[in-house]
Amino acid sequence: MAQCVLYNCGPSGNCYKVRLFASLAGIPLKILEVDLAGGEHKQSAFTALNPWQQVPVLQDGAVVLWDSQAILVYLAERYAEPEWCPPDPLSRAQITQWLSVSANEIQHGPADARLVRKFGYQLNYDQAVRLSAHVLATINTHLTDRDWLALRGPSIADCAAYPYIALAPEGGIDLEPYGAIRAWMAQIEALPGYIPMGS
Repeated sequence: MAQCVLYNCGPSGNCYKVRLFASLAGIPLKILEVDLAGGEHKQSAFTALNPWQQVPVLQDGAVVLWDSQAILVYLAERYAEPEWCPPDPLSRAQITQWLSVSANEIQHGPADARLVRKFGYQLNYDQAVRLSAHVLATINTHLTDRDWLALRGPSIADCAAYPYIALAPEGGIDLEPYGAIRAWMAQIEALPGYIPMGS
């Protein structure tokens, strides 16, 4: 296969989830760093790829996709083994639930808290902390009797949710109370092909 190009920003958890999944699934990516601080994402060349002016963006030949959840689905169905995103309706629905949680509850809880603490974004930090407590407690309960979020094995649901949960301490969110989450994170980190955030 031709190598996919990922327009990336190293500190972005949404970019990381794509790099993480690609590494776990053995999908080669060509990484192109986008200079967000320098405003490269607002230039016409990048806006032509993503009118929302955000990373990540995936380019696979003539195919251009933005949004990390959509990119995970595409890579899984196009290049990965079926267990990462099985074709049956129930598995698809169970995975989609967690892609939605990743883009909403996790994004507005742990991810927003990190944006405030680490990058100085003008967001409601107290609200993000309160939402984080609810989100993490709910996910921790969900994981008390299962190893993975959606299926019996790892899937793109786990890749979508993991980054901003793992990065929660950078937003001042303590993961110590959430034993099931920490066990789940350890399982992901033990998978062949796992890469840490800085890779």
